[in-house]
Amino acid sequence: MTLLDLWLSRSIPMCLLLQSLVLMALCFPSASMCPKGCSCLRDPHLHGLNVTCSQSRLKEIPPNLPVDTVLLRLDHNQIGAVPDQAFRGLRLLRELNLSYNAVETLGEGSFSGIEGTLQVLDLSHNRITSVHRDAFARLKARIIVDDNPWHCDCALQQAIGGMAHNHEAAARVLCRSSELLDQEGRPFLAVDTDLCNLAKRTTDYAMLVTMFGWFAMVISYVVYYVRQNQEDARRHLEYLKSLPSKPKKPDDADDISTVV
Repeated sequence: MTLLDLWLSRSIPMCLLLQSLVLMALCFPSASMCPKGCSCLRDPHLHGLNVTCSQSRLKEIPPNLPVDTVLLRLDHNQIGAVPDQAFRGLRLLRELNLSYNAVETLGEGSFSGIEGTLQVLDLSHNRITSVHRDAFARLKARIIVDDNPWHCDCALQQAIGGMAHNHEAAARVLCRSSELLDQEGRPFLAVDTDLCNLAKRTTDYAMLVTMFGWFAMVISYVVYYVRQNQEDARRHLEYLKSLPSKPKKPDDADDISTVV
């Protein structure tokens, strides 16, 4: 065996080993890239990572998620809030599953940065009662919002108005509570009242009642002040009447006699 043959015989296994390591690095990202409690698998068909953090007892959205995350599953955890710009760096994200958590409200920037790529957003089975009026305004994704204790008010009506392309999702919003008592337990789309104008009218009415209350207080004080002064004046007059008349001096009587 020549030296060339010997070198080739040792190089070929080394090349195969290097190729295997490269493939493993591509298919299984390093532990430092994947959040604790999650699994990160690279799917060649998705051209990105499938990050699964389901049932990991998470109480908040993991920081430093891989930037090439395409599918992100955060379902069946204890996440209570979605901070503004929580997913801003995930420019490839297509599907986000936040179902079966404890989210109570959504801000204006909860999904900032992923509006252009997100295709599916699952928010079902949470505790969402209220959302910012622009929470869904720029999203084009299919949104799932079933089984949340919605409070139907002006902000929700504006947010639903921004979901014109999600009519099916909007139809599944049920009013757990409402500005209109007769709407509780009914689908939100059945509300045919402009809740924003209703809120404005309620505010105007409250201001009117407050102003009337202050006016009544001022009138009451003026009446009390006048009556109190009248009473004081009456007492002062009675006091003057009760004083004895001033007697005439003797000199004055003599002067009168002399004149006569």
